[in-house]
Amino acid sequence: MFEARALTKRYCGLLAVDQVSFSIHRGEILGYLGPNGSGKTSTINMIVGLVDASDGSMYLDGVNVEADPIAYKRRIGYVPEEPDLYTHLTAAEYLRLVGRLRGLPQGRLEDRILDLLRLFSLIDSRYGAMSTFSKGMRQRVLLAAALMHNPDLLVLDEPFSGLDVGAALLFRTLLQRFVQDGKMVLFSSHRFDVVEKVCSRVVILHEGRVAAAGTVAELRKPGAVPSLEDVFAQVTRQEDYIEVAEQILRVMRDN
Repeated sequence: MFEARALTKRYCGLLAVDQVSFSIHRGEILGYLGPNGSGKTSTINMIVGLVDASDGSMYLDGVNVEADPIAYKRRIGYVPEEPDLYTHLTAAEYLRLVGRLRGLPQGRLEDRILDLLRLFSLIDSRYGAMSTFSKGMRQRVLLAAALMHNPDLLVLDEPFSGLDVGAALLFRTLLQRFVQDGKMVLFSSHRFDVVEKVCSRVVILHEGRVAAAGTVAELRKPGAVPSLEDVFAQVTRQEDYIEVAEQILRVMRDN
């Protein structure tokens, strides 16, 4: 399994993540939720190696990530929130670049690229530069790139952003089948409906700390909290949105 133990991140004295601990077991999709500024993205950046932790440690199958960070990165896939790509490349060229960086054999790589482009409905656009792609098309390229080396741990930051209904349904099904092979997924999203459907457990951050953790059923406390969204609002102490909405309307009406 993957374990984060007391992960902490400081930026020039600002404590963004404060001793966050959680685990992801094989066969599990863990939902990772939090309002803007809660430390969610900072945690993800530490897990995928974009920033170093100020304190704490991470383990994959009992091995400290710091023991061999390159070997660890070979075993993870990552889809960032923003689909930033080398847009002068075609989708095939980008996947070829990623595949070579991942060390995939050339013959197998070319076959895999064509298969992924076809299955992600990108085959008809394979000769066009990605600068002409919609956000949803770019997101599908990123998903293909994250999966092409068959990672053990898949880290997703708002992966459904820009996807149409068909692509979202495909990817949701893909995630569920992916973990059936003993894989692990860290799923960060503001889509509570998707989180409730695909995630085995959920961790909710607030002000850099874990505010709640457990299965969706445990967090909802049957008969008390109707939805995961309501749980999120409670534990992160969100504003009374009805009152705020009424205040905005009053401002609009004020002459």
